[in-house]
Amino acid sequence: MYKATLQHGGKTYTYHDIGQIGEDRLKRLPFSIRVLLESAARNCDGFQVTQADVEKVASWSPAAADAVEVPFKPARVLLQDFTGVPAVVDFAAMRDAVKSLGGDPQKINPQCPADLVIDHSIQVDFNRTTEALERNQALEFERNQERFRFLKWGSKAFRNLLIVPPGCGIVHQINLEYLARLVFTDQSVLFPDSLVGTDSHTTMINGLGVLGWGVGGIEAEACMLGQSMSLLLPEVVGYKLTGTLSSLATSTDLVLTITSHLRRLNVVGKFVEFFGPGTGSLGIADRATIANMCPEYGATCGFFPVDGASLAYLRQTGRSEETLALVEAYLRANHLFRNYADAEQDPQFSQVVELDLGQVVPCLAGPKRPHDKVAVSDMKSAFESALTAKVGFSGYGLSAERVSGSARFQFDGTEYSLTHGDVVIAAITSCTNTSNPSVMLGAGLLAKKAVEAGLAVKPFCKTSLSPGSGVVTFYLERSGLTPYLEKLGFSIVGFGCMTCIGNSGQLDSSVGEAIESADLVVAGVLSGNRNFEGRIHPLTRANYLASPPLVIAYALAGTVRIDFATQPLGKNAKGEDVYLRDIWPSRDEVDELERRYLLPSMFKEVYNKIADGTPRWNALETPSCDLYPWDEASTYIRSPPFFSGMTRELPPVQDIKDARVLLNLGEFEIRDKNQLGSKASAPDSRPMGCRDSVTTDHISPAGNIARNSPAAQYLTSRGIQPAQFNSYGSRRGNDQIMARGTFANIRLVNRLVANPGPRTLHLPNGEEMSIFDAAERYRQTGTPVVILAGKEYGSGSSRDWAAKGPWMLGVRAVLAQSYERIHRSNLAGMGILPLQFLPGQSAESLGLTGRELISVSGLAGDSLKPGCLLKVSTDSGLEFQGKCRFDTEVELEYYRHGGILQYMIRKLI
Repeated sequence: MYKATLQHGGKTYTYHDIGQIGEDRLKRLPFSIRVLLESAARNCDGFQVTQADVEKVASWSPAAADAVEVPFKPARVLLQDFTGVPAVVDFAAMRDAVKSLGGDPQKINPQCPADLVIDHSIQVDFNRTTEALERNQALEFERNQERFRFLKWGSKAFRNLLIVPPGCGIVHQINLEYLARLVFTDQSVLFPDSLVGTDSHTTMINGLGVLGWGVGGIEAEACMLGQSMSLLLPEVVGYKLTGTLSSLATSTDLVLTITSHLRRLNVVGKFVEFFGPGTGSLGIADRATIANMCPEYGATCGFFPVDGASLAYLRQTGRSEETLALVEAYLRANHLFRNYADAEQDPQFSQVVELDLGQVVPCLAGPKRPHDKVAVSDMKSAFESALTAKVGFSGYGLSAERVSGSARFQFDGTEYSLTHGDVVIAAITSCTNTSNPSVMLGAGLLAKKAVEAGLAVKPFCKTSLSPGSGVVTFYLERSGLTPYLEKLGFSIVGFGCMTCIGNSGQLDSSVGEAIESADLVVAGVLSGNRNFEGRIHPLTRANYLASPPLVIAYALAGTVRIDFATQPLGKNAKGEDVYLRDIWPSRDEVDELERRYLLPSMFKEVYNKIADGTPRWNALETPSCDLYPWDEASTYIRSPPFFSGMTRELPPVQDIKDARVLLNLGEFEIRDKNQLGSKASAPDSRPMGCRDSVTTDHISPAGNIARNSPAAQYLTSRGIQPAQFNSYGSRRGNDQIMARGTFANIRLVNRLVANPGPRTLHLPNGEEMSIFDAAERYRQTGTPVVILAGKEYGSGSSRDWAAKGPWMLGVRAVLAQSYERIHRSNLAGMGILPLQFLPGQSAESLGLTGRELISVSGLAGDSLKPGCLLKVSTDSGLEFQGKCRFDTEVELEYYRHGGILQYMIRKLI
């Protein structure tokens, strides 16, 4: 549909001209919706995408009240290694399944380009040394060699699969600097770059003007196999930016402000599109920072339409002038290029909100959620109030007597003291900020001035610098700032997510023992995007997100209990007080360094090495075969059981009858042991707090494997020593470990038991045991299980194992007050029923304790529809209705097949 031609550079190109819907209709469409329209028109085949679907998108209206389902085929798929390994494992297993059912295994191949970046496996084992990078990378290969070998096999066995080797950087920064096309050329057909990715921060690419968002690995695999994804045509919130940032505010301060603002507005399931004259004043790195944290403010994407800054960024990152000319010509011809200063180009939006950039102040977010903004000027008082506030997202429930608690310890022969609020982890990390040269150079300048003033960071604070790409190393070195960062302990420890994903490594044992002995609320400060409980490090109960310069500032201060306006960071050689304002770099200083040292040649030099690979990667030997030779003894890579017993015929859907509650995670507050579902007593009188916002970090942790966990027992039984346990994230290719790691978060609060942690009751006998062991007992007796949950269930990272793991434990349904978008989709993709309490209802309000037998009827037959009400009953006589959260007919079809992958296999054969 809408075919047109473009003459450029002596060649004739074909494209699908969305302007053919008519000028008046097109003018009102947000630019993000225009990308959906182009995709629908280009992929209209009368089957997966029909002319009616194209018309639905073209008829988008800000006033539309009804849910409209439309298909979308992204141009490519982006994978990171922790979610990419399971995808390649599933593809390999699907080939086996197709062969066993009499089909052609070669049909299992990516139908669109898929890029997999290995970035999540490196840990901060060594820091504060110039040898940290080499030593950490060597350990990364030692721990993950089997996993890397499998991925290298996949790059050869599957067409259209690019593997970016470890040591190159973070997936989203590499996507921005190297992989992004802006415009695709396929056999002389031009179309916009667009993507979905298996990490929620895939949204970062929207800062460049490429529409993309995070999906579960299961849904991404279907896209790779050529299946269009189904989505509800979204509302689009217009976010108008005016003014300019003050000289003290950074892009990090801006994104934390926007995140806090939008989270309050509830933009879950919506597109956010930025516009207004202030938008044009932001560079692509600033826009990418804002787009990156889209999962934290809850939207599907935070989109910045392409403008002149997008082209300037492509030029800066080494793209050719020929490419730039074609990109601009196509985007202008197809009404996808805009001028933010021209209000005549502003489309219609479902809702408009506004922010004056001049009102943004330096800030952090924390101590437990990324959308809880705290101004730097309020930081000291906010933390001290949190210490004694009741346990919750901003409280720790300490008594007045315990606020002054402290502990003394020896570190490298010197005695130190720790107290509440002391900073023990300070990390410049994450694609959110390390992709932005202004804040990285700002951090380097701050370090330079701090060193020159005679300031230092306490040696026991675990400091690290883990950039998202090698380009950062180039401009920090050439600007002469690297030695000053190293002097303060911020040596480059690796290129990857590292501390942001929880790979912070161990604290020194003396520090850890001091924290635990006095039960201290110590702090981590990082330039990341998430700070949920237990994510950064088990011992840092308070974690704050901050700009790279502020990370260094708080590391120098040694505590978050400081008012920078009135309290000095330390003293100089003359004994004079040095305040943060004395060493804070000016905007002009940063801009000058960026102009002089950020060069296109750096990007070319760094990314030319990707095709060549690293010596360690090139030395890996892999099998040359189309079907993977599974090793039953492997503890990293294992053929999953998702297709065991699968038949060609569609199995009938059964109602859920007499299911046990595996976990009760609903909305509640535990104030004392009398409210607990177990007779066991709590270890102390501390309240345990509200348990809404159960994240995918709670459901499927990515961090280290505890030595007393079921996963550890499994590994030990196979001869693996604790030093080689590695992390759950690195072992996502082994279903047995991931099943045992499901809900293995030490901060998980389950109302069925007294204490936080991965424990539950096996009913009806009431015996307390690990969640995995209880699930195994239920499985052995053929008892289905369900989960009760509160609001925003499954928020956080888009982890497919947060749905696969519960499936492995026999979970048939989750009954929650609300869901985060990606996790709800993942549950549907695994054949798990997402049920939702009706408004005003919860497990607590209905009197559910988690000890009942629960049945759900209405699943069999043709009565099951998207959004329908299903009858839920218990053995105690309680009956109520829950809303079926299959939001589209396609999701319902996946459920009937037992999951999206089973659907795809039956379709292919």
